[in-house]
Amino acid sequence: MKTTLLIMAAGLGSRYGGNKQIDRIGPNGEILMEYSIHDAVEAGFNKVVFVIRKSMADTFKEMIGDKIAKKVEVHYAFQEYDTLPDGFVPPADRKKPYGTVHAVVCAKSVIQEPFAVINADDYYGKDAFVAMAASLNRLRTAENQASMVAYYLKNTISKNGHVTRGICSTDAEGHLVKVTETYSILPFPDGTIRDINDNPEGVILDPDALVSMNLWGFAPSFFAQGEKYLSDFLKDESGDPLKKECLLPALVDTLMHTAGLQVEVLSTKAVWFGVTYKEDKEYVASELKKLHDSGAYPPAL
Repeated sequence: MKTTLLIMAAGLGSRYGGNKQIDRIGPNGEILMEYSIHDAVEAGFNKVVFVIRKSMADTFKEMIGDKIAKKVEVHYAFQEYDTLPDGFVPPADRKKPYGTVHAVVCAKSVIQEPFAVINADDYYGKDAFVAMAASLNRLRTAENQASMVAYYLKNTISKNGHVTRGICSTDAEGHLVKVTETYSILPFPDGTIRDINDNPEGVILDPDALVSMNLWGFAPSFFAQGEKYLSDFLKDESGDPLKKECLLPALVDTLMHTAGLQVEVLSTKAVWFGVTYKEDKEYVASELKKLHDSGAYPPAL
């Protein structure tokens, strides 16, 4: 049976200032997604699907794809405007991809089994993939169910600028009941973490709130649901047509409330870190070196 990891790597990295998905950050020139792939393979994943832009294909295969193809089955899907549903044509001046829902939907032709979804530019931790692999096995026989690995908000912010996070609420059984996509989260000098989207003084957030970092587990039926949601999103004329994005946490929240989707929030000891801004790179590089020095990873991946 296939245990599949879908890696979303087509984003522009506008706040980072370049292709952060293939920036060499590890002590031996490793790119960040190599750690996720390494941890996923150790946890039992045996298929990797990269969602990239066509312009990245040759570089991507040379840097990572051909290398890991020796260990796991590898496929590529392309997040381009010509893969939008219903023949939708974006505004002429739009440059950005249409978000994480579109990224997942682009892979529908190469995935027929339960699958995990991650960002290319995040470090999720070994234990997260162990928990997700077990969840995907449960999803093989489950109906209208999904899963996610959650992290504490205080461990996912950047001191170098604002970030977007899906803030999660759970019930007593550990199931997700709400995801609130929060777009302008920033640490303040007084130690608080605030959402400054509508108020320069910000709304204080709970530092121990659970947030989604786009580590999800879905059944294949999710593709049809995602495509319909994306189609409706594109037809909706609200929002900035040049910048608005169709995001996974918002889709999951909608499906929970309209289609009865049940999402298991997975318990894990994993620690997250990632690169949103160029200035984040130094911290991430130091954390990766610590992991190598401690023996968590071999001298070179």
